[in-house]
Amino acid sequence: MARVPLNRREFLRLAGVTGASAAVFHPEALARVTTAGQNVAGQTPQEVAQNEFYWREIQLAFKLDRSLINLNNGFTAPMPRVAIESVFRYMDMINMLPVHYQGQVANNVQTIRRRMANEFGADPEEIALTRGASESLQIVQNGLDLKPGDEVVTTEQDYPRMLTTWDQRMRRDGIKLTRLQFPVPATQDFLYNMFEKAITPKTKVFHFTHITNLTAQLFPVQRLSRLARSKGIVTIVDGAHALGHFPFKLRDLECDAYGVSLHKWLLAPLGNGLLYVRKDMIPKFWPLQAAPEQQDADIRKFESIGTHPWAIRAALGESLAFHQAIGAERKAARLRYLNLRWVNALKKYDRIKVLTETSEPAQAWGVMAVNIDGYDVRQLATFMMNNYRIIVVPLVGGAPPNSVFDYQALRVSPNVYTTLEEIDTFIEAMEAALKQGVPESADPVPGYPADVTI
Repeated sequence: MARVPLNRREFLRLAGVTGASAAVFHPEALARVTTAGQNVAGQTPQEVAQNEFYWREIQLAFKLDRSLINLNNGFTAPMPRVAIESVFRYMDMINMLPVHYQGQVANNVQTIRRRMANEFGADPEEIALTRGASESLQIVQNGLDLKPGDEVVTTEQDYPRMLTTWDQRMRRDGIKLTRLQFPVPATQDFLYNMFEKAITPKTKVFHFTHITNLTAQLFPVQRLSRLARSKGIVTIVDGAHALGHFPFKLRDLECDAYGVSLHKWLLAPLGNGLLYVRKDMIPKFWPLQAAPEQQDADIRKFESIGTHPWAIRAALGESLAFHQAIGAERKAARLRYLNLRWVNALKKYDRIKVLTETSEPAQAWGVMAVNIDGYDVRQLATFMMNNYRIIVVPLVGGAPPNSVFDYQALRVSPNVYTTLEEIDTFIEAMEAALKQGVPESADPVPGYPADVTI
């Protein structure tokens, strides 16, 4: 049955752009987005992924520097115009009379908590709005009661800041930290079996990523969460690169706690994060900063940080509306389509190795990792910048030299505003590097340290 095109009111409702938040849209911009959505209403996400007319309208929703090609959106991504305009609008409002408007905006942000919960599949009373994934995860890492000898099982490829947090708890509390290592890419069964074999009578926590920041390795979150619960083990999941990236519902993961950076794939203003804690687990975690006893079972205790950046928090609503206007399925399909364009073009070269699982069913979308045998990826990244003005991030890590767990890779992460021309330029740059080599250089890509794990 053919779908009836949405009228303006229906589009606004489905996109979450209602009430005061609708005012931030310029009329002509709203008309273009509405028309673009109506024009692809009957297409599948995979068909929309290849519809360049539709994505051109999405690209125009951003203010960008097109003299550079940004393929490092896994670090942080640009906000759409509606979000950045909203930040300024709320800042202006609060600045008129902070003692009055801060409280009003703070109360209104509770609407965003409900909208985030509805979109990503949780109870609003399980969602805390934080300043980023590191804060979200450190709340639960430091907030769980552990005694000397208790064991936390994680992986060597988890985010460095989270590993540092567990290392500090080892020094402070005498816990044991087991870091598992795995090849890239790895199968879901391999990762599940790896954690299952690591369980001991002292194991109290599983800490792992939903999708790694290094090579976009996807983990079987639900299976591992069920395994952990059957053994009385707490599951803490790093979802910094997942929420807003590909479709899933938080409640379906069945984990105990889940931390997110919303400035990545949800395209939110910097300083926005989310912490999901399963309702019956909330009392088991202490907040990062002190909260009154009556909040022991209240998700808001995790938001106790003193004065909040309320303008940034309120503007999250526009980023969520933009995400909803595109649609999670369409967005994921487009990100995968962009990455598979260069993967399929370069797979004919034996020396070019993709370290991300790209087969169906989909296990990778907007983040993939690649290298060229015999090349230092830091020099390759410098070559990309110097010769093609392409920003990619070099990753160097793993186990001791010559181990099967070693990896060197460029992390490639386009976004919804990325054009096919930019992807094709990356293909051209990789082919040029393969054919002519890259010069040795001690200089890293401008703005990055020598070894980047972001």
